[in-house]
Amino acid sequence: MEVTSPTKSNRGDLKGSSLELDCVEPVASPLPKMIIVASVAAGVQFGWALQLSLLTPYVQTLGVPHIWASFIWLCGPMSGLLVQPVVGYYSDRSTSRFGRRRPFIFFGTLSVAVAVFLIGYAADLGHSFGDDLSQKTRPRAVAFFVLGFWILDVANNMLQGPCRAFLADLAASDEKMTRTGNAFFSFFMAVGNILGYAAGSYSSLYKIFPFTETAACNIFCANLKSCFFFSILLITILAGIALTYVEDKPRMKSEVSDDDDQQVSCFGQLFHALKELKKPMWMLMLVTCVNWIAWFPFFLFDTDWMGREVYGGDAGEKAYDTGVRFGSLGLMLNAVVLALMSLAVEPLGKMVGGIKRLWGIVNIILAIGLAMTVLITRMAEQERQLRYLYRSQLKHMSNYSQN
Repeated sequence: MEVTSPTKSNRGDLKGSSLELDCVEPVASPLPKMIIVASVAAGVQFGWALQLSLLTPYVQTLGVPHIWASFIWLCGPMSGLLVQPVVGYYSDRSTSRFGRRRPFIFFGTLSVAVAVFLIGYAADLGHSFGDDLSQKTRPRAVAFFVLGFWILDVANNMLQGPCRAFLADLAASDEKMTRTGNAFFSFFMAVGNILGYAAGSYSSLYKIFPFTETAACNIFCANLKSCFFFSILLITILAGIALTYVEDKPRMKSEVSDDDDQQVSCFGQLFHALKELKKPMWMLMLVTCVNWIAWFPFFLFDTDWMGREVYGGDAGEKAYDTGVRFGSLGLMLNAVVLALMSLAVEPLGKMVGGIKRLWGIVNIILAIGLAMTVLITRMAEQERQLRYLYRSQLKHMSNYSQN
């Protein structure tokens, strides 16, 4: 049977059978709408950047031993492993009149605001509930911090999945528009990183909100609070614009029923997809896994490493705080490179002979860069030892001359 294109009547109405209308392919949304949705990534990543640069040093000021700080970060991978697939599964099947993606983006944004408040005011809330400020460890403050930290990780994962899926919906299976949407999503992630790391590296941000410094919250803590105020403001504005300006078409219940007859659960789909993967894809996933094993600890402890290993301080000391600020500055520069590279991947791939070769080159660069941290640590130790010897000699000469 031949399917003809719909035609217009004299009144300008679209004319044709239901079969004809079903055969009309969806059209990709205008680029400005995709950019608006992609910009939400800047708000999400602003909060992530603050987590990565400031929270490992901050939790140590609450009395959590350095060796235990990394266990708090387990919520990130765990929530990513569980929350994103579940949210993606149910957002695909959502029949809400507000759309498939917008409800998840709305509640994710609200959860971020609650989590950021709990983290920023953890020290104050702990003190209000009975923490003794003269003690090194403040258990109630740590409890509020961990609660807010886990909520923040869950909320960020709740936001990222639907935002990416929203972009795919707007691209309407157009490969070029899909690539463009992903490129802008990566670009805005880099913008959020730049803003977050810049805020973390600025030591006088608390002066904008002088009420943030309290008996339970020192200057470092007050800076963290101030950064999170900006985080709430940024994600609220960006998500609000996306939710009100970009249409999210609801899915019909009949479509969901047809899908559920064939598919069991989100994890059932996941395992089925893994069974169907070819050997090259398994190799790609393995290399990516190894990359993240190396890369994620660097992100978590970059600022702490700068404060301890490079500047030779302990949490709460001036040298340590200086190292944390410069570590945040380094992460900001990293984000600038990410912003530029996210828009230059395809041209660079053509220059070096293909994306596959480019991927291999950047993996080698990553390995070299991470290995350099060992050399930097050794150099910093030697410099501190030389300074100590030099000062000891000066002191000895001074005492000798006086005698």
